[in-house]
Amino acid sequence: MNKSRRQFIQRLTFSTAAIPLLSSWVSPAAHNIIAQDTSGSQKVLRVALMGLGGYAERVAEAMQHCKRASIAGLISGTPAKLEKWGEKYKVPESSRHNYENFDAIKDNPNIDAIYVITPNALHHNHVIRAAQAGKHVICEKPLAISAKEGQEMVDACAKAGVKLLVGYRMRFEPNTLEVVKLRQAGAFGRLKFFQGQCGFVAGDPAQWRLNKELAGGGSLMDIGIYAINGARYMLGEDPIWVAAQETKTDPVKFKEGVDETIQFELGFPSGAVASCLSSYNISHLDRFFLSGEKGFAEMWPSTGYGPIKGRTHQGDLGKPHTIHQTTQMDEMAAIIFDNKTPILPIDGLTGVQDLQIIEAIYKSCSSGRRETIKLA
Repeated sequence: MNKSRRQFIQRLTFSTAAIPLLSSWVSPAAHNIIAQDTSGSQKVLRVALMGLGGYAERVAEAMQHCKRASIAGLISGTPAKLEKWGEKYKVPESSRHNYENFDAIKDNPNIDAIYVITPNALHHNHVIRAAQAGKHVICEKPLAISAKEGQEMVDACAKAGVKLLVGYRMRFEPNTLEVVKLRQAGAFGRLKFFQGQCGFVAGDPAQWRLNKELAGGGSLMDIGIYAINGARYMLGEDPIWVAAQETKTDPVKFKEGVDETIQFELGFPSGAVASCLSSYNISHLDRFFLSGEKGFAEMWPSTGYGPIKGRTHQGDLGKPHTIHQTTQMDEMAAIIFDNKTPILPIDGLTGVQDLQIIEAIYKSCSSGRRETIKLA
């Protein structure tokens, strides 16, 4: 990584491609949290966290509750963070690295996987290097800033014989999975419609999320991907076309290539449609709604850190709140060590497909036409 990019990362007040804490979200500490147990082998996944920003802090704290995952390494461009985090999480100096020398992890037998939590544009380089070091890789969403880069990352991990997983935490969330199970059981009948609303007001105009070079786009790459994901797993099929329109009210803050608000409609093979909204300038958007011939499901909040709340035509879902990142890391350990098949896929291919949908949405915004979606 060049010096200017490293210096940029060092200036970050928070990092990663995970969405920031919305004002409406409540800290898990304020609720009765039930840790989700896992079955099978109890081999612990030893993880090196790469990118010690805001979301990494949330992941690190959540991992203190894990049964099958632990922090075994740290990677950052800020020496002070490496020292502070190293002392806090008891990571020895030999397992602390910067962005230039972390390839040496290949010689560290005490690290099984690297969790890449850096700005979107850096994922490609970091994931490929992690794979070449012989470590399994967990990468925050979006997987990359283009489907081409994402596929190169998938190929690199396959070549190295390591697993590539994407940090889609909602795909392990109990209320979300309950709706999926009900859908699979036919509780909603033939599905007709899905609505996904995802948005918040982006703050600091100097943050990397509003820098196209580092973010690869705007709200769609960050928060809109939740609506795309939701449409896919709530309806249980993949879209074949999209019609989209961008609205930009602040071209100074949201420069060329950084979308402020995008409305998009997805069409599916069954005839079902999805109406979605992604925004960096509208608050209180965190809602999923699914409608079928026999019933409905509503989740609100639907993708925040919790507690997720949901109901159907049969009543409240009522599933216990879990720390999303705790559950995610324990489940990922089972996927890596036990070859467990998750209810909803979180592999690299799924990440590439989301990027292909994103690219089709951007294309439709530009062309003003309905665009065909072809997934890998």
